[in-house]
Amino acid sequence: MTQTLNWSNQMNLMNEDLARAHMHARLGEAQQLREAKLARARRLSRKAERAAQQARLALARAL
Repeated sequence: MTQTLNWSNQMNLMNEDLARAHMHARLGEAQQLREAKLARARRLSRKAERAAQQARLALARAL
């Protein structure tokens, strides 16, 4: 009986460990996705700033 309870407990712990590992992997993927989106937003912001600066310079030259 004790052996059966031990085995059952070990199986439950293994399932918990597996679920924890899956959750950790999903959280890591979500974090990477957030970082990628943030990096893209920064790149686009810098590109927009450069375009705005070029437009201001072109306008200043035209006047």
